[in-house]
Amino acid sequence: MASESKGLVFATAVKKHAGRAKEKILQKVGKVDRTADEIFDDHVQNFNKQQNAANKLQKELNNYIRCVKAMQAASKTLYECMSEVYEPDWTGHDLLTVQSQNIEMLWQDLSHKMTDQVLIPLNTYQGQFPEMRKKIEKRGRKLVDYDGQRHSFQALQSSKKREEVKIGRAKEQLEEAKRTFAVFNAELNEELPALYDSRLPFFITNLQTLFSAEQVFHSELSKVHGELESIIDKLAKESSGRTSSSHYRRSSPPTQMLSSPASNSLNSPENATTNGVNKSPPSSGGPGAPSRTTNQRPGVEELYDIPIGATTDNLPPGVLYRVRATYKYQAEDEDELSLEVGDTVQVIEYEDPEEQQEEGWLMGIKEATGRQGLFPANFTRPI
Repeated sequence: MASESKGLVFATAVKKHAGRAKEKILQKVGKVDRTADEIFDDHVQNFNKQQNAANKLQKELNNYIRCVKAMQAASKTLYECMSEVYEPDWTGHDLLTVQSQNIEMLWQDLSHKMTDQVLIPLNTYQGQFPEMRKKIEKRGRKLVDYDGQRHSFQALQSSKKREEVKIGRAKEQLEEAKRTFAVFNAELNEELPALYDSRLPFFITNLQTLFSAEQVFHSELSKVHGELESIIDKLAKESSGRTSSSHYRRSSPPTQMLSSPASNSLNSPENATTNGVNKSPPSSGGPGAPSRTTNQRPGVEELYDIPIGATTDNLPPGVLYRVRATYKYQAEDEDELSLEVGDTVQVIEYEDPEEQQEEGWLMGIKEATGRQGLFPANFTRPI
């Protein structure tokens, strides 16, 4: 019995499907008329426009969020690189690292807000359309059924051979088809306009959230970039003053307590001019004239005295001689070198000899780190 029932239902569905197909063909070729509803057709047109707009916005927002996440990853990599190349002893190094982390957090926050507060509500809004589309299509099928029953009833009524039984049955089927269609039609004539009107408050809320998230992100990011700009401005000012204003802060190099066995006449403060720099060119002789070694290389300006015991052979270009630290020295300014006992330094000329404002300080490159800066001559000895 169950199989017979299923077979009957299937046969009825096939018959109904065939009847609808026939009715549509007849309507298409103009053999029969179609029930027109211009108001409903306007509702469907608005629905299609509304769905297309939501689908397009959903697609572009998904793409935008993917780009935000890509920028988040690129920004993280970039600032990690900056923290690596920005040397630890440069001013603001720790602040640069902190601000880099703040930028990463801002990107993360923007990505989360775009997903949770903008995209997910849009997905929910867009999710209404497939179900409404199914109702519209079902209403269309019921309209075809109604038109088909209407045409069958009209054919029986106009037949020369009136068959009252068939006419009565056809009338009942027509009324049933009409009632069924009327239910779907009335429901959609309420739901479609309401759905269409919902687009305005939804977009207001959705776009307000989007623009607010963007505004907060760019405002906070601008503040962070302002802090970073200040860090670099400070570094630039300190860098430009290393060979000028910083010299005026020194009246003489620091004096090391001569308690180490390594102390000798070459390391004493009194020999600073012999081991380092003279403010004025020495005379050819006479009392107090600084000694000059015979191994001074050609081309070195008279401002520099190369001390006794310094080797000038096989040195890199621009290097006058080399010295080794005999005392530890802790740098007091950004443009100075810190020294440990045993460190070797390549002594070089000042870029502008006139910037040398006091005696006893040398410009050099620390061989262990490659860092360039000033250091007190009396903390070293020539090698």
